[in-house]
Amino acid sequence: MTATDPVANLQTLIRCPSVTPAEGGALSALTAMLLPLGFEVDRMSASEPGTPDVENLYARLGKDGPHLMFAGHTDVVPVGDETSWSHPPFAADIADGQLFGRGAVDMKGGIACFAAAIARYIAKRGAPNGSVSFLITGDEEGPSINGTVKLLEWAVEKGERWDACVVGEPTNPNQLGDMIKIGRRGSLSGTITVQGVQGHVAYPHLADNPVRSIVALTQALLDPPFDNGTASFQPSNLEVTTIDVGNGAGNVIPAKATASFNIRFNDTWTAETLKAEIVARLDRASSSQALRPGRAPTKYDVAWGARVSPVFLTRNNELIASLSSAIETVTGRAPELSTTGGTSDARFIKDHCPVVEFGLVGQTMHMIDESVALADLETLTAIYEAFIERWFANADV
Repeated sequence: MTATDPVANLQTLIRCPSVTPAEGGALSALTAMLLPLGFEVDRMSASEPGTPDVENLYARLGKDGPHLMFAGHTDVVPVGDETSWSHPPFAADIADGQLFGRGAVDMKGGIACFAAAIARYIAKRGAPNGSVSFLITGDEEGPSINGTVKLLEWAVEKGERWDACVVGEPTNPNQLGDMIKIGRRGSLSGTITVQGVQGHVAYPHLADNPVRSIVALTQALLDPPFDNGTASFQPSNLEVTTIDVGNGAGNVIPAKATASFNIRFNDTWTAETLKAEIVARLDRASSSQALRPGRAPTKYDVAWGARVSPVFLTRNNELIASLSSAIETVTGRAPELSTTGGTSDARFIKDHCPVVEFGLVGQTMHMIDESVALADLETLTAIYEAFIERWFANADV
């Protein structure tokens, strides 16, 4: 099969029901696209107790020279209520200039376009003067334990090194050319626990209600703001995501209250300094707050999430300029260089090479009737092809 048509590529990938952690045939389909182009393709599986096994793919064209990586994932989120879809989520139907299916924009569409771009590049110019690789996981939408992290480790052990990477996530808010992600905020999660004394609501002197304190502690995390933002990042923002007492009775004072939170933080902070600030806020609030007036100050525990995603910013002029120039040439729009949004697998790749993110418009990702405009698939392919040409022409590594 030829890989030069991004629409055909995407239809093939969508018809593989690769809901995390199932491979669903998607990696096999991508292998069939890349082998005729001269790529050497490896499949590796990763496992860890308590998590599902995951299949991943690494493909490389070329042996030496500047090395450009394209990274992404073929796994997709569940379809939700399948009867609510106007087109079956794995049929890859085309209607009114749109291609429908789970993963159309997040992010099988990006993979389909990059495969088409490198296929067109090779057809016109031959193989690049260097190397191109695909690093594709099946665990981005899942726990992200047996995916990109372990695939990178596996590749490094084989001697792989990269000079730059593009992650094909759907970065554009409204139209192609809007935005390149050149970094990401960090992410830190935690859970606060306050122990009380369970009792009857009619006899509060015999109990201690932990709800009083959990409210005060969470308020201390919400106000004042952590910072005002920096030149490259918006202000850090903490959200309380749950407050739980596990109490189903309306006449019982609960024995325990917990509150979970997540903060997306900028380069004002490291994980260590941010944890210290959070603890300082909780200490101040707990010292002035008792479970019941006249009693001892509140005691609390805080448990941190298992994985902290660090903040990072890419400062690589050749990578950013090559992609920006390609976007502006094809679309006429100068992209915004942004660090907004959530985390992605770029947070793992940044430890190995400079990385940016650019893909399709993300308005329908994870939604019922996820879809992509056929015109956007062609435009993104043209952008990627122009970028490949520019990057190899400008690479100074």
